[in-house]
Amino acid sequence: MSRTNGASVMLRIEQARAFPRALGFMLAVSLTTAGCGGAWAKSRVRKPVAEFQIKDAPDAAPDNSFSVAMPPQVRFFTINAVLAKHDRQLRSQPDGLQVASASAGSAPDKPGVLSDAPSEAVVAPATSEEPFGLFTFRAPEGLVWEKWRGVEAKMRAEAKAVEACRADDKQCTGASKKFIGLADVAAVPDIRARAEIVNREINQAVRYVSDFEAHGVADLWSSPLETLASGTGDCEDYAIAKFAMLLDAGVAEKDLKVLLVRDMAVRQDHAVLAIRIGGRWLVLDNRRFGLVEASDLPYFMPLFAIDHDGVSLFAAPYADAERPRHESEMDILPASDADGVSGGQTLQLLL
Repeated sequence: MSRTNGASVMLRIEQARAFPRALGFMLAVSLTTAGCGGAWAKSRVRKPVAEFQIKDAPDAAPDNSFSVAMPPQVRFFTINAVLAKHDRQLRSQPDGLQVASASAGSAPDKPGVLSDAPSEAVVAPATSEEPFGLFTFRAPEGLVWEKWRGVEAKMRAEAKAVEACRADDKQCTGASKKFIGLADVAAVPDIRARAEIVNREINQAVRYVSDFEAHGVADLWSSPLETLASGTGDCEDYAIAKFAMLLDAGVAEKDLKVLLVRDMAVRQDHAVLAIRIGGRWLVLDNRRFGLVEASDLPYFMPLFAIDHDGVSLFAAPYADAERPRHESEMDILPASDADGVSGGQTLQLLL
């Protein structure tokens, strides 16, 4: 082999060894340039379809925005920082609102920060102004609501019929004439005497008959003129008729309530009317002519109070594991041959 050929071979070997090194150097330069986001790499990067706009960058161009191929950086902050910024902005306003629990400053020129807490603790009253001194709350929708709404609508219509009868005798019915006659007897100035007369007159004008006897159903509430027309009724009918007559006599609606109770002395459900006179609730009962204070009836377990605002539940029975049910809450039952069926008695459905 000649020297020329040997040199040629040596040259080709050196070129073969140098090519990988040059290729590696070029790749390194290319990756470094692209990773640093230099001008050379940036000019060759293809813009993505959706560009990200970074606003308010500290070193931004004059137009305050520029496009990059990377997503924006995530910014972290704390709630304390946000509140501190809000507080600085609030203090910069002359009428900024400040709320705290600190007391006002003692110096006139340093009023401090007033508290939004009440100056005196609110104490719940020990007793209620409702009958029996118990608290009440709105009763859930049910049969008692349905019965009261039906009777209340009839009472409004009957009040107009009574007024028409007073104005024109030709528009009177037998029941409306009877109602006006009883109302005239009760037209006395003293409100307690008025209530006593209404209680006595209704008790005498209506004969007690159970709803099973009169209507063939367990519990049916009649309107005042319906009760006076038939001359019969049960305890709810007595109470409703007295309610309407005392309203006609000028007693305020807020001072009248129909009470549904459980009479624990005879173990029967019962209904009475309560009237408030001088801050005390007096009970008008179809079983007695005199008025009795509600506080003197410890054997009454009050369940419902019904007035112009609707139906309310007494809170006390809910202290029991299971609240007693009044007969007026139950579905109207078919006639039963159960012994001892009488007005005010809870009837059980036999299956």
